[in-house]
Amino acid sequence: MKRLAGLLVLTALALLIHGYHPYAEDAEIYVPGVLKILDPSLFPANAEFFGQHAGHTLYPNLIAASVRVSHLPLPWVAFLWQIASIYLFLAGTWRLAAALFEEERARWAAVALMATLLTLPVAGTALYIFDQYLNPRNLAAFAALFAVAEVLRRRYVAAALWLVFAAAVHPLMSSFVIAFCMWLMVLDRYQPRALGFATLLPFGITLDPPPAAYHEVALRQPSHYILRWHWYEWLGLIGPVFLFWWFARLARRRGMHMLELVSRAMVPFVLVAFAASLVFSLPARFEALARLQPLRCLALCYMLLVVAGGGLLGQNVMKDRAWRWLVLFIPLSLGMYSAQRQLFPASAHIEWPWAQPRNPWAQAFEWIRASTPVDALFALDPRHMDLPGEDEIGFRARAQRSMLADAVKDKGASTMFPPLAVKWLEQVEDQKNWKQFQKEDFERLRQKYGVSWIVVEQPGPTGLECAYENSAVRVCRIG
Repeated sequence: MKRLAGLLVLTALALLIHGYHPYAEDAEIYVPGVLKILDPSLFPANAEFFGQHAGHTLYPNLIAASVRVSHLPLPWVAFLWQIASIYLFLAGTWRLAAALFEEERARWAAVALMATLLTLPVAGTALYIFDQYLNPRNLAAFAALFAVAEVLRRRYVAAALWLVFAAAVHPLMSSFVIAFCMWLMVLDRYQPRALGFATLLPFGITLDPPPAAYHEVALRQPSHYILRWHWYEWLGLIGPVFLFWWFARLARRRGMHMLELVSRAMVPFVLVAFAASLVFSLPARFEALARLQPLRCLALCYMLLVVAGGGLLGQNVMKDRAWRWLVLFIPLSLGMYSAQRQLFPASAHIEWPWAQPRNPWAQAFEWIRASTPVDALFALDPRHMDLPGEDEIGFRARAQRSMLADAVKDKGASTMFPPLAVKWLEQVEDQKNWKQFQKEDFERLRQKYGVSWIVVEQPGPTGLECAYENSAVRVCRIG
């Protein structure tokens, strides 16, 4: 009961620190997949830009089934799943920490540190440890922690069940966890001197030559290519390797077998992924293989680093001195909260499912959902998710309407599924120089693609018939 209460309190604190933004970032990929299942009439155009992801995971069917069974609206279901995911992620952290540390304060330190650092960026991978919105990675993340914990306990059937669940909701991220668990078992049983691990290709990846347009897409996705990372992102790769090397030596001296095992396993795991990422980055003929993103294994690395580091801090530094816990966690919590407020400055920190949005872009998208035809096709700045004040809100996710391909999230879909690159590049090129568009340019989009509505920033071009406007945008009919 004490553990249950503690995990619930830390879940609530994690929500308060990191916030909740149900339509942000990759929600633009995953929410439309759920909506399309619930209402097949939605997104009659360009559905393939999110449908390819939806077709390779159980996630949209799981969330849609939750809506139908509970009879709750999707915003409520997504919020409750997010809360449950945070709780299970912290419970998985406890389960893993219990396998690594005997002292209870070390376990609680690991869980508290994880709750504080949920949205820590993972080097140059464009990932967080855990996202501020519901998506398949969050579900795969808690399954990964439980799976590793069960492998350490040699409860392989339980571990396999967690891995099956992770693979069903996110094939790519689960492949790294499966590989690491296999390597852990090999290292635990045989203690080989040679360093290496079994690798598994993620589901749905083929080695067919990509279309010529794919090169243009790939150039705009630097997170896939380590040679295009910033120097500080390289530190996010190198630092954990040295920390785990140090943890392994420390654990061996203190007779902490499980911590030593995990630390010894993680060093070659990351180094082999690093070597693979270099191979995929250098020769042009391997360009399409970069979408395997081997360094996304760093997500698992960071999770285990927080568990190991937090446990060691609790065991050796903070101990039972309350002031030391406060000195560590209060500044960390305030720093993570501040980072999230800077990331989503125009939105409420927690976007409750019952609350109206305060972000003017979100308000416009809500009006579109309520006031425009289901089969309407929209065009808006292809980089609108990167604009100041837009707060990375996904148009399809929030407005529930079709749009021309954008240059942010649809680009990611095209890098993962190369056949989409041709269509993506054509539509993005046709929206080039959007900020200079006049009425005749929008008319060109109407004639070529059937665009019937546009969203433009204030004040926008003259001569448009606009049915809605606020301080940030105008929503106008074309034709």
